[in-house]
Amino acid sequence: MNMTLDGYCDHTYGIADEELHDHYSDLLSNAGTILYGRITYQLMQYWQEVLEKPSVQRSEKRFAEVIDRIPKVVFSHTLKDTGWESARLASRDLKEEVLALRQEEGKNILVGSPSLIVGLTQLGLIDEYQICIHPVIAGKGLVLFRDMSDKIILKLLKTKTFGSGAIVMYFESLRQ
Repeated sequence: MNMTLDGYCDHTYGIADEELHDHYSDLLSNAGTILYGRITYQLMQYWQEVLEKPSVQRSEKRFAEVIDRIPKVVFSHTLKDTGWESARLASRDLKEEVLALRQEEGKNILVGSPSLIVGLTQLGLIDEYQICIHPVIAGKGLVLFRDMSDKIILKLLKTKTFGSGAIVMYFESLRQ
């Protein structure tokens, strides 16, 4: 998840340069599934259009190809169809869907929507958080961990720094 230094997550506040696109392309290439809520999913559909544009940067084109291929599970009460061949609507609630996905052989399950991250955190179903902090102070926006009632203790596993000044921090969830 991308965040500003003051804790807001909004795709327009990050520094989406070539290095960051390559990072996320690699992350998605090595994952088995990504989960989205409706709002973030509809934002990500932008990448379907990028596939049709011949003039985009190499890193954007690669990201568009990778996001196009990865299986996506969308949680929505209003969508009737995903409009994307590699996406399907969730047929169970969040907990049941994730527990079923965990039973399948394969790669990691990624979570790409703030509301799902909060929901899965509250259910104790996130093993690792990867938070990319951008050197930006937004002053307003969506707080990632809003509506959390319990303190969650995390262990820093590693960091990765980008030329833009963005830093990805990898945290393990220490369940109590």
